[in-house]
Amino acid sequence: MKVKFWGVRGSIPCPGPDTVKYGGNTTCIEIRTDSGRILIVDAGTGIRALGDHLLRNDIKDGLRELDIFLSHTHWDHILGFPFFAPMYMPGMTVRIYGPLTFEQDSLEKVLKGQFEYRYFPVRMEELASKIHFIELGENEFDLGDGVQLATKYLNHPISCLGYRFDCDGRSVATVFDTETYQNLYALDPQNPAYDSKIAQKAEEVAIEQNRLVEKFYRGADLVVYDAQYTAQEYPSKIGWGHSAMQDVIASCGRNGVKQLALTHHDPDRTDAQLDSLTEIFCDKNSPEGMRAFFAREGMEMVLQYIIEPFAARFTGATQER
Repeated sequence: MKVKFWGVRGSIPCPGPDTVKYGGNTTCIEIRTDSGRILIVDAGTGIRALGDHLLRNDIKDGLRELDIFLSHTHWDHILGFPFFAPMYMPGMTVRIYGPLTFEQDSLEKVLKGQFEYRYFPVRMEELASKIHFIELGENEFDLGDGVQLATKYLNHPISCLGYRFDCDGRSVATVFDTETYQNLYALDPQNPAYDSKIAQKAEEVAIEQNRLVEKFYRGADLVVYDAQYTAQEYPSKIGWGHSAMQDVIASCGRNGVKQLALTHHDPDRTDAQLDSLTEIFCDKNSPEGMRAFFAREGMEMVLQYIIEPFAARFTGATQER
């Protein structure tokens, strides 16, 4: 299984001299299986370059089907969608998966809104490819070609799914955008709105959901996790739906994750700052048995196993664009 990062920023694209090393495009990840299946997670601005790459290479060589998995429909995760060139190619089939919600607008309606003339010069009905919308709940699915998918709802202001792909004896999980579940009813007992029964039940729910999120990515070969803030920044961002990198590293470390890619970098985070955070959290203090790193746009990974006497040691070969 191969993984490539086409966009690693959160919130808004931030091109410029201070973001050249880690990249300024918003979230988009490409996963390729040994059978040649291409799985794309999120359609941030990074998907534009991925689409151009597919046109020059895979589509030219006969690729006719693609799968796009949207974690949710906030701008930074769908902004590049109208610029994804394969959708303009006759004979292409693009399957777009996203979280099932109980809101009024369907996944299809939300994405079609990007193609209204007041925003964009092409309507979705005018695209040459065949587009299928598939809404997913929290479950396990067989995608064919040996690809197994598991999904988990995450903690974000809008319905948001984590995806775990198991194929070729390896596993990759994406966990963004999310933050630790908290008891919103843990009020001061002197507060007139305090209800001990509700507070106790909410505490149980928060603990259980955090346990299920950890179970979702436990033992994965690679986890790509939202880590937009430091622990010092997080208290002023509670409720925004993003995680503190220290919490992410600790959680993945105790759950047997082999490699952790910290992503969804804050748009104000410079290359120099990410380098400094790498020295603090990755180079020196990663949990034993896990490699943690800040994802870079253009980074490619090949996930493979090396069998040694009496042990199986995971390695991930990495190269830059």
